[in-house]
Amino acid sequence: MEGLLRTAEELAGRYGISYYEIRVTRVTASHLSMQNGQLEELGMNTEVGIGVRAFNGAWGFSSANDMSRAGDAIEAAMKIAKLSRGDSKIYLGDPVKDRAEIRPKKSFLDLDIEDKLALVKEIDSLLRGGDISNRSVYYGDGLKESFYFNSLGSEIETVVPRLRLSFSVTARGNGEMQSYWKSFGGTAGWELVERIDLNRWTAFVREKAISLLHAQSPPSGEFPVIMDPELTGVFIHEALGHAVEADSVKNGDSILAGKLGERIAVEGLTVVDDPTLPGKFGSYVYDDEGIKARRVEIIKNGVLVNYLTDRETSALLGLEPNGHGRAQGYSYQPLVRMSNTYVEPGDWSFEEMVEEVKNGLYMIGDKGGEVDTANGTFTFGAKEGYIIENGEIKAQVRDVALSGWILNVLRNIRAIGDDLRIEFPGYCGKGQWVPVDDGGPHVLTRALVGGLR
Repeated sequence: MEGLLRTAEELAGRYGISYYEIRVTRVTASHLSMQNGQLEELGMNTEVGIGVRAFNGAWGFSSANDMSRAGDAIEAAMKIAKLSRGDSKIYLGDPVKDRAEIRPKKSFLDLDIEDKLALVKEIDSLLRGGDISNRSVYYGDGLKESFYFNSLGSEIETVVPRLRLSFSVTARGNGEMQSYWKSFGGTAGWELVERIDLNRWTAFVREKAISLLHAQSPPSGEFPVIMDPELTGVFIHEALGHAVEADSVKNGDSILAGKLGERIAVEGLTVVDDPTLPGKFGSYVYDDEGIKARRVEIIKNGVLVNYLTDRETSALLGLEPNGHGRAQGYSYQPLVRMSNTYVEPGDWSFEEMVEEVKNGLYMIGDKGGEVDTANGTFTFGAKEGYIIENGEIKAQVRDVALSGWILNVLRNIRAIGDDLRIEFPGYCGKGQWVPVDDGGPHVLTRALVGGLR
């Protein structure tokens, strides 16, 4: 590393570069997937690489997966920056020297690949039976060791473990096919796997997929809707979270541009993005720009109080960077990204919410969708739903979708539950993929409901 520091300093002087940053990363990972009892992927690998950014009013970037070419990557980034000279500014701040490690209780690196394969086989076996026509199991883990330094004098070493397990089934019957799935994950070790009740959750997924074969189609129209914690998290992440990423604000792709300090939701709503939550899938200690991770209140009591920022957008908007510059890996430039995004709990019980609804729906889980942050519209599918009539949960519905205008849904919130859950790990795509988590309590609002095509 001392040699890299000297090389970077010499080249910066030669090319007239005032700011640069270098990330050296090693990831040790394993991936296993199985489909209907057939092993489709079994991989173990270690990858080492370097990513370099240089700033000269515009960014220059280069990377290499061969550390013997590290000097070439540094020089290429600085050449690009010099040739791309612009008039942008970035937040610099004070240098940081630190070493931070998220320590698992039981490292997955200490387990043999046979143990991980045995887990995948056990889950596949438990998913068999009944009307199940298709089974899928995925396991992945990775230990990311990173060394970051920049021209300010920052030197930051971080070690972060991450593990994810997911499984799904498809049921076939009555001329129909229905799917259901469950995921677990976190910045943790094998202890996360040992806490999972595999018998319970595989039976749950099987039974849900089969029951959906007999569920009815949803009604269409505008209704009171109770979102479960998973759907609450997806709504907040997709519909609100992307709109407060400051690069969207900068590029004019957000309905929330220029709205800091304005009330955009009901008074009781507080929304947070917090990469410091212990053990969550989207957690980290420092972002990929060497900024310390921190809890950010996005909405506080209905008022928009923060955007998520990186070094460049914070300088443009006159804000402090809040640790949300993230990259998929060493060969990607950091972008403004979320981490663990959630709605803070209120004081309603789920039973009180249901009693409040005379004619509406209870919608559960995430089945994908789309958001237009510039126009403020969204459509999300739910894994399943239930009709609510006169304060009672009735028939199950399938292929149900929730849609509307983001700000209307936020303003129409009538009740926020007391049952916070942040346990829905996944990967968020934005030209590159980063691990995230989201959640919240049950939330009662009003939105358009219809069937999925």
